Amino acid sequence: MTDRTSLLQEVGAAFRDNGLTAAITALIGGFIALLAAVTRRAFTNDAMLLRLDRELLAERNRVDRQRADDRKGDADRLERIETDIRAMRDLVFDVFQRGRID
Repeated sequence: MTDRTSLLQEVGAAFRDNGLTAAITALIGGFIALLAAVTRRAFTNDAMLLRLDRELLAERNRVDRQRADDRKGDADRLERIETDIRAMRDLVFDVFQRGRID
């Protein structure tokens, strides 16, 4: 062999010399990488659920405010209608009391 070996040849020689150790190390490294990916995904899902909960709460608050505004508008409109009905009732009553229509 030559004194100058390439990096690939050195890696190949190390793998041949330590094949079982390299395989076990790769297996442990792969397991740790898989565990890290699952943990990251779990935390990502938790963060996404928290964000969705905040957005849902904000939407519920917006809808509740909108409903309250709608109820207030409906109550005001109903009050105006009732006022108009009372005014018309009083007008009709006065006309019948007088007994004539002008």
